[in-house]
Amino acid sequence: MLFLIIGIFFFLLLTLKLKKRFSAACCFAVIIAGTVWLLDPLSSLSAGYLFKNEIHTPEKSIYNPDAGFENASVIKIKERVLIDAPLIKQLPELPRGCEVTSLAMLLRHANVNADKMTLAEQIKKEPSPYRTAGGKIFSGNPHDGFVGNMYSFSEPGLGVYHGPIAELANQYLPGRIMDLTGSNFTELKIHLSDQRPVWVIINAAYKKLPETSFETWHTPSGKIRITYREHSVLITGYDENYVYFNDPLTGEKNKRADLAGFEEAWVQMGRQAITYLNH
Repeated sequence: MLFLIIGIFFFLLLTLKLKKRFSAACCFAVIIAGTVWLLDPLSSLSAGYLFKNEIHTPEKSIYNPDAGFENASVIKIKERVLIDAPLIKQLPELPRGCEVTSLAMLLRHANVNADKMTLAEQIKKEPSPYRTAGGKIFSGNPHDGFVGNMYSFSEPGLGVYHGPIAELANQYLPGRIMDLTGSNFTELKIHLSDQRPVWVIINAAYKKLPETSFETWHTPSGKIRITYREHSVLITGYDENYVYFNDPLTGEKNKRADLAGFEEAWVQMGRQAITYLNH
């Protein structure tokens, strides 16, 4: 860079020769040098965020809120992924235990010897009873803990959402659980491309449900719209047309569903997802 500036300066002096143009030449050389100096760093920054001489584009980086981008690794989103994750069935012990069973599969893939029945005992519970009064339905909020009976269909029950699941998972993998809730589906593909499956809340139809499938519950922490078709699976892969997942209810490994429909259903259920980070 320095030699370039000096070369431009002397070239202008030899070319112009006239002393009366010396000041103009100096100004012109300074302008050229300043322009080159400004453009060079900008060109480096235009591709993404620059940290320690590495470029990390937010769309394809894992961001750990505790570590920041400087410890992130750039992951290229693959066209197709299929992960060999352990399959665990929720039945017959846990008729409503799809969430903890899918969590057990996620933890097993992370080499944690997790048991679905132990997780069922440990998951936070929301004890508010189901009742109706004045044309309204009163019950618990799955964001606060498991609602109802997990072990039998003979009593009212529903399930649990990402918050209590992530909290429990963090007890097994402290500091390594990432709650992806609220992100877009592309973010899930980043983690899947890194060979890490993703726990999600979906529905049992794997496509967007009509509004008639939902009802409003009044809970101690506010109103919430729920569907009895709520379900949880472990996403193990995707390709151009399909998403693949381990289904704890049907006991199918790498079961597939239409990708577009699955994504719409996932969005409808609040974009709930968690995964784990490597060491």
